[in-house]
Amino acid sequence: MAATTTSTHLYRPPSLSKTRTYPLNQNPFLKIPILPLKFTRTSSKPFSLKAVLSQNQANTFTQKTTPFKHCFTKPSDGFLYCENLKVQDIMENVEKRPFYLYSKPQITRNVEAYRDALEGLNSIIGYAIKANNNLKVLEHLRQLGCGAVLVSGNELRLALRAGFDPKRCIFNGNGKLLEDLVLAAQEGVFVNVDSEFDLENIVAAARIAGEKVNVLLRINPDVDPQVHPYVATGNKNSKFGIRNEKLQWFLDAVKSQPDELKLVGAHCHLGSTITKVDIFRDAAVLMINYIDEIRAQGFEVNYLNIGGGLGIDYYHAGAVLPTPRDLIDTVRDLVLSRDLNLIIEPGRSLIANTCCLVNRVTGVKTNGTKNFIVIDGSMAELIRPSLYDAYQHIELVSPAPPNAEVSTFDVVGPVCESADFLGKNRELPTPAKGDGLVVHDAGAYCMSMASTYNLKMRPPEYWVEEDGSVTKIRHGETFEDHMKFFEGL
Repeated sequence: MAATTTSTHLYRPPSLSKTRTYPLNQNPFLKIPILPLKFTRTSSKPFSLKAVLSQNQANTFTQKTTPFKHCFTKPSDGFLYCENLKVQDIMENVEKRPFYLYSKPQITRNVEAYRDALEGLNSIIGYAIKANNNLKVLEHLRQLGCGAVLVSGNELRLALRAGFDPKRCIFNGNGKLLEDLVLAAQEGVFVNVDSEFDLENIVAAARIAGEKVNVLLRINPDVDPQVHPYVATGNKNSKFGIRNEKLQWFLDAVKSQPDELKLVGAHCHLGSTITKVDIFRDAAVLMINYIDEIRAQGFEVNYLNIGGGLGIDYYHAGAVLPTPRDLIDTVRDLVLSRDLNLIIEPGRSLIANTCCLVNRVTGVKTNGTKNFIVIDGSMAELIRPSLYDAYQHIELVSPAPPNAEVSTFDVVGPVCESADFLGKNRELPTPAKGDGLVVHDAGAYCMSMASTYNLKMRPPEYWVEEDGSVTKIRHGETFEDHMKFFEGL
């Protein structure tokens, strides 16, 4: 294979499908005032449902799981492979800088796992764009039948550019802007109501667009997902959603705006990296009870959105974790019992394990008490360990020499911060300068959170295709790209 940096295709050029493009209109109504909501209270019935603890349930779900086969493997020859390609060979044929490497077939397999699990249910798999916003990844997920979950106006615009059906898109967020809500109303996107002012903005957007908006109420169920507090979103201290004691106010407010709003469902989101699927059932039991109460007041509520958050095996230690089928089976009977359409919002569980960050070793050093492997990648390319103290598996891409000493290392980058680490206290063979080293499970919340701190430009991305070819799916940023922001000033 000949090295190349000018073509986006390595090995063999794959066929590219056409993408439907939507017009991205600018909103001309930025200065229209938001009208206060006025309504007459139609019911004083309080909502006082409390969380159910799964350990107290008489009929606790029995989890049945099978080990996950990873698309990155290291067989007996000691080389790391992505599908059937040596990562070392890929490194020799791309730009000499950190890069993200994906398995396109693994993305397909992950979507198929959800599709199979959802058989027999009316459902939308709403991929959470915040996890990874690569346009080529989004186009592939759309072709596989996914909808999209959006948390900003630009994510909405990107979803439309990638060809997603707007009527299979859900607009979340606790601070949605009026101009973005106008676009959502124009396109027919589902919108989640998160607060009083959010509801006022949605009503104003509906009036501006001249369209009735299908809304879901995002209810904070106060269920502890037992995860890092930064990724817990469904407990009482979260900034997301409405509290149950305020639910009647929102129902009355929606009922007072029949020309602008149609309440079609209820939504909750517990958090991320969840590995106990009974927690999803706890929340679903609460949500079903809320839906019963809402329907009793005359609303035609047909959607239950249980959010996303299913965890993956970041440790690569052989843990058997819940699968999409395990998750769906915990709520299947509840959804069917109320004849509901189920919306789920996977991000991490669709894309994280399909990718790794590939780096080169700059050198090895010690300060007398601690050993360091210094690589060209850093917290700028992959911030999860620095931000959450998250663990991601690290290994070398080629077999170490027989005489390589195995030591305990911190794997660090060149960024001028003590927080610039990719992993701490990792037992690894001592690598040589230039050796390849990967950080696994980097498909979600890694490239999408990358920065240009220290002017480390965001890296290129590649994926392995079904036919074994390698394709560039994002150009790496350059110093010249940075300077373009200052042209003409």
